Amino acid sequence: MGDADVTFSLGAVRRDIADAARRAGRDPQSVKLIAVSKTVPEHAIEEAIGLGQRRFGENRVQEAKAKWPALKERHPDLERHPVEGVAVLRAQGWPEDVCRAVLSHADHTGVVRETPMERALFACDELCGFLVACSLVTPGRTLAEVEVPGVRKKMKRADFARNVNRDDIVNGAAALGVELDEHITFVLDAMRGIHAELGL
Repeated sequence: MGDADVTFSLGAVRRDIADAARRAGRDPQSVKLIAVSKTVPEHAIEEAIGLGQRRFGENRVQEAKAKWPALKERHPDLERHPVEGVAVLRAQGWPEDVCRAVLSHADHTGVVRETPMERALFACDELCGFLVACSLVTPGRTLAEVEVPGVRKKMKRADFARNVNRDDIVNGAAALGVELDEHITFVLDAMRGIHAELGL
């Protein structure tokens, strides 16, 4: 990925976020973008940092261990999701079971998913992002136009929402003991219930 690709992609995402925030009646500046850095090479992360991106999410242990120590040393102001976020939650007095669930959804933290809440957060995390991506390519850019067969079809496309880990979506549903289509339907319905807040 070259400078132009990162610049274009980050700019497009920021414009989409601003548009969705305005549609939802929110201040675009109140939305915090967490860039997904899994499968992204270190040089591309450096390019995003150069464009002002400071929050990143990574849940592949081996990749995180290889990339992040040097990046954090060069850029100490970077935030890594979810570790820094959990520190904020704890400072605000959130219950420890919630903090543990947030930590457990990212494999690199080493927190094993044990409770139903932890398994549910993991099962919904990647899927929610994927459903947002699916909604943004519909004619009306809405969740109402997203259908389960279309989601399943897009999951097979490597060029669509390429940073979303399909294995996490499949394994998350399995960890909950539900069929994948049932899980997609449930999460899609839940997101449709707050579509105005999401701007979708």
